[in-house]
Amino acid sequence: MSMLPVRKIVGATDFSIAGYPAVTTAGELAAHFGAELVLVHVLASPPMPPMVPSERMATVPSSAEVERYQRDEERQARQNLERLVAENLPSGLTCGIRVLVGSAAEAIVGLAQDEAADLIVIATHGRSGWRRLAFGSVADKVVRTATCPVLVVPSPAQTQSSSDR
Repeated sequence: MSMLPVRKIVGATDFSIAGYPAVTTAGELAAHFGAELVLVHVLASPPMPPMVPSERMATVPSSAEVERYQRDEERQARQNLERLVAENLPSGLTCGIRVLVGSAAEAIVGLAQDEAADLIVIATHGRSGWRRLAFGSVADKVVRTATCPVLVVPSPAQTQSSSDR
């Protein structure tokens, strides 16, 4: 499998400070190769109300409330992606945005497959120890399951701590 030429790049963001270098790197690579960039943010699936009546039924959101909340989250994520593109990526870059719902790693890999991406660019937060066990690593899961190359960009904190050694 040849990585070149790069025609389409999927760049993933969680809107954290640690994720911004991956977004700018994806934009720079897309500009360098004249590739299309698809910038994606994945929302967690909304919590589902319990199906069994309970004493706390009055505090359980209705399905309409959950749907409204999900629509609001998707709209906010789309606006954040549009702002990221406008403020952080080279002008003239062909860039699409996607807001997906579900497991972040699965959604990113699925989008890359659907888009026939040549490269995925994703940040790593550099968690280790119990935090990595508790939260897992989306980047690790993407690397293990992607069918195209994955560029993992370290967070600024990781870069700083490694240069302090």
